[in-house]
Amino acid sequence: MARADLHIDLDAITANWRALDAASGASVQTGAVVKADAYGLGAVKVARALLDAGARRFFVAQAEEGAELRQAIGEGPEIYVFGGHMAGDGDMIGNLRLVPMLNSVEQLTRHFEALPGAPFGVQLDTGMNRLGMEPAEWAAVRDIVLPAGPELVMSHLACADEPDHPMNARQLKTFRQMTDGVGAPRSLSATGGILLGPDYHFALTRPGIGLYGGRPFADARPVVRLSLPVIQIRDLQPGETVGYGNSWTAQAPTRIATLSAGYADGITRHLSNQVDLWHGDTRCPLRGRVSMDLLTVDITHLGAQSVQYLDLLGPDQGVDDLADIAGTIGYEILTQLGPRYARHYAGQGA
Repeated sequence: MARADLHIDLDAITANWRALDAASGASVQTGAVVKADAYGLGAVKVARALLDAGARRFFVAQAEEGAELRQAIGEGPEIYVFGGHMAGDGDMIGNLRLVPMLNSVEQLTRHFEALPGAPFGVQLDTGMNRLGMEPAEWAAVRDIVLPAGPELVMSHLACADEPDHPMNARQLKTFRQMTDGVGAPRSLSATGGILLGPDYHFALTRPGIGLYGGRPFADARPVVRLSLPVIQIRDLQPGETVGYGNSWTAQAPTRIATLSAGYADGITRHLSNQVDLWHGDTRCPLRGRVSMDLLTVDITHLGAQSVQYLDLLGPDQGVDDLADIAGTIGYEILTQLGPRYARHYAGQGA
């Protein structure tokens, strides 16, 4: 088969959740962010595994994601929608008991008029200038909102992956000024905020990338292994080139393996001639450009060994290693993993 294999360790995800849960006090609940199909790893499988581990509050970006998740995990757990109550979402939110995090007076009005008495939360902007009500806007509606009993009042940290960044303390101060005395559960921290310490934890934390093995959670267990099948092997003579644009030229006799994966599968062209793949614990350098469906890898040093697969992600090279080479972040590497991979789940709930 020419289909690459993406191996996903559900036990590693739940172990990461438990570790982040243990990093806060016993009175702090730990939710789980499973938006973007659990960062590309499969929200249904991931959420069910986390539910078995003890998670009861899940976060998605859109109501449509929440609808799919509700069908998978049943009626009990809470599902919060970061994007709030958008036009056309009323039936999904009401019928499936999703909790929209209302981001503006417009959303507040829409929700209260369409679904009076239905659960909701509020998202506040403490300086990131992305989503949420700003301080003046919140002050104008606070006395209307709080008697209606929001399920959660939250904000989001812009620089939590940089512990010494002054923005963290500024946002914490603003969040306290906006929410002290509200009486509703509060949440400020995703993975980075959890690691900043108890001042940032409040009633509920919302780990995301740390569950999936990415920074800034340095102690995270690796979650994914990406194995790419070899389609063909050829021998090159000195002076022969590889791939589009002749971007790599053999200086000596070279054996090249052509693998089935490319930028259509989320392997960015920024990795061209820059990254290694792995045969066990042996590095095999990528030669030439990443193309739509194919990679070309130098396996000369493997000699006569049988080579059927090479790993791009695994214990020796994680998503953040690829991100560093490509000039991006691990989140982007994960969420760009394409639909052509055969996903194989291991661990409890697989």
